[in-house]
Formats: sequence, C-alpha cells, structure tokens
Amino acid sequence: MTQNKKIVLAYSGGLDTSIILKWLQTERGYDVVAFTADIGQGDEVEQARVKALNTGAVSAYAIDLREEFVRDFVFPMMRASSLYEGYYLLGTSIARPLIAKHLVEIAKKEGAVAISHGATGKGNDQVRFELTALALEPSIETVAPWREWEFQGRADLEAFAREHDIPVPTTKKDPWSTDANLLHISYEGGILEDPWMEPPAHMFKLTTDPMDAPAEPQYVEIEFEHGDPVAIDGERLSPADLLDRANKIAGAHGVGRLDLVENRFVGMKSRGVYETPGGTLIYHARRAVESLTLDREVLHQRDQLAPKYAELIYNGFWYAPEREALQVYFDHVAQTVTGTARIKLYRGNATVVGRKAPRSLYDKDLVTFEAGGDYDQSDAAAFIKLNALRLRVRARVEQKAAATEPEKAGAQG
Repeated sequence: MTQNKKIVLAYSGGLDTSIILKWLQTERGYDVVAFTADIGQGDEVEQARVKALNTGAVSAYAIDLREEFVRDFVFPMMRASSLYEGYYLLGTSIARPLIAKHLVEIAKKEGAVAISHGATGKGNDQVRFELTALALEPSIETVAPWREWEFQGRADLEAFAREHDIPVPTTKKDPWSTDANLLHISYEGGILEDPWMEPPAHMFKLTTDPMDAPAEPQYVEIEFEHGDPVAIDGERLSPADLLDRANKIAGAHGVGRLDLVENRFVGMKSRGVYETPGGTLIYHARRAVESLTLDREVLHQRDQLAPKYAELIYNGFWYAPEREALQVYFDHVAQTVTGTARIKLYRGNATVVGRKAPRSLYDKDLVTFEAGGDYDQSDAAAFIKLNALRLRVRARVEQKAAATEPEKAGAQG
C-alpha cells in the first residue's frame, strides 16, 4: 500500500486551519502533521492538539515556545524600540518567524514534503511564513489553501465544517478572527472591517475597559539590564514570566489598546484592533531609561533606523541579512540601557513618573537653574551665533534680492 505524503500544518484550532486540515486530507491526499506553537494562548494549545487528532491528523505537536518567543524574538525587537507606522508593537508579526522556524524543523523530522498555513491570500502572514521557511530551507514547498481552493469566504468554510462535522469557534456574537500570544491579541475581520465601527466592549480579553479600571493609580517599577527588562517591582523573572506579569498589571488598568488602519505589505490597507498591555508598559519604561543612558546622537540615530527595522519585521524579513545587521547595531546600543523606570498606570494610561540608572548621562549640576556646574552660560552666545551663520547668510541674500525687485520692475515699466 502506497503511503501518503506528509505535510506539516501550522494549526491553531480555529475555523481556517480546522478546515484546511480536512481539506489537505480529502482534496490533496496528504497525511497531515499538525503543529501548534504555545506562545501564550493558554488552554487553547492542548485543545488544538486534541482537536487536530480528532479531525484526522496523523500526529500533532504542541510545543511550549513561550520562553524562546520572548527571549529570542520579542526582547531583541524591543531593543530597537520600534513601532510599525508609529503605533503597532508588532505582536502578530514577531510571532510568525518563530512558528515558521519550527514548521521547517518538524517537516525535516517527519520527512514531510511540504508545509502549510492558514493565512489568506490577501494578508501579511502568508509572506511572513513563507519568507522565513525559504530562508531556512530553500527547497521547502508550501501549500497555501487560501490561494488555491474554491472557497470564497467564511460562509463557505462554515458549510464545509458542517459537512465534515468540524466544530468551529466563530459565532454570530463574535464575528471576527483573533490571534493571541504572550505579547498581544489581535482582532480583525467581520464587523471590524468597517473602520468607522467602534469595537464592541465585550471583545477585549487582556485589558479592562478604562472606564471600569481601578479609581486609584498603580505605580510599577521595571528594571532593565543591557536593554532587556529583568524585574518588576524588584522581583526578577524569566522573559516569559516577566511579560506575563506585565500583561496582568497593565491590563488591569486598561493599558495597551490600539485601533489601527495599517498598510499591509501586499498593498492594501486593513483595520486591526490590538491589545498589548505588557508590551506597552515595557515600551514606555524602556524609553524612560534610555533617556538617561543613551547619548543624544546615538538615540536620534537609533530612532531613525527603528522604523526600517519595524518594517522588515512587519513584512516578514526577520531572517534577512539587513534585519540581522540592524540587530547587531541595536544590541550594541542597548548595552548601556541599564536602570529602572517608575510608571504610573491609570485608566488606560501608562505615564513615566521616575527613572534612574547607574550610568546616567543626566547631570543635575549642569542642568540646574541654580549656581554650580562647569557650564559657562556666556558660551551660549558664540554657540548660537555660529549655528545661525548659514541662516544669516541666507537672510542677507534674500534681502538683497528683495531690494532689487523694485528696480527691475521700474526698468521693465
């Protein structure tokens, strides 16, 4: 008897990947190996593994990648202090290269001929998964059902699910798709495709509605060593545990919600709603410590490069040489980022109220309005005059040009 070829599917247990698993079997004749990456979804991981086997997978992996995710992907990204298009903390984007990395590793272990994923043909994730897979294994093949099958939308998928007795989580009450990990939860699709529609209050899972958050603020201290957060309120924690703790603390105060229309790499705009409580807290705390420890020109240069780095991650180029080269730079800059930030959390806001660092470049004797320090205020006059030189030259040229205009007008008349 001829054995079917194996394929490894990135499996979440949601509507799309549940349909894909059965479709790969019935329409393409594959033996499907399901892989669910545990990057902070909680009980959903084991539920997905069991569901995959019940749906017909020949085997199902559920691998705890939480520490690897935060240590080797989230924290390096945070060292760049990068935001995509000024807002997005890249919670979905940064998870894809990790998942794809393990897809390729499992495919090699299982002797699979291909990998598969549930990303649609319109989105970014298809690019992120496949760019990573090809960077790590140039000969790998990918079956992307959303680019190949006859289904046109969610209604067709739900009909297929009913035909094959596959339970699906999407309901009329929650008509949107979600993606969760330790860094964030994203929501898109369904009613959220109207950018004028406010997200319903019951949608959010990680954050309290700021209107219902505690009436009293909470102060929290985040400690950093060489660019990475290592402790909260004096308690040292592993990377995954620290991010989980930060999520709970910030989420209780409604911190970290974002409603964004963003530019997808494939060329269209999309609307996403995000919850990133712990990441938002760490972002503000880190910048507070950086304000003390980074040289002005280094900080400005880093902030000029950060948007490009964010774009590379968003577009799926985690394993590209240009991202790796930038990472070396950001890691070098981060070496002096050691210190503690104190953040005030109150009804959706995370406000920096204190910062300290053992190698702080802040010199009170220089800054003070009182007497003291080795700064001679009279030096400022020459400093200003020299910096104004090109402005003065330009102004003189313009004045001369303006003075000759009446003469030219009279001559022409």
